[in-house]
Amino acid sequence: MNDQEKDERDEHGLSDSVSGLGQKIIGKIETIGGVLTGDPITQAEGEYNVEVGDVREDLEEDIEASDEDEG
Repeated sequence: MNDQEKDERDEHGLSDSVSGLGQKIIGKIETIGGVLTGDPITQAEGEYNVEVGDVREDLEEDIEASDEDEG
């Protein structure tokens, strides 16, 4: 593997990690907003986004570990 391929893979992995974390942050904000405004739908959407963010982070870690095992 040359340096260019390694840089592209590292850059791609960072953006994927941020996306899972970003979804969790948005979910926390929605959850808090739902609680403060008394809106159960917004609160539920926030909780859903937090869970999806957790799943995305787990999948990203599994894919990254799989890629490392292959290389």
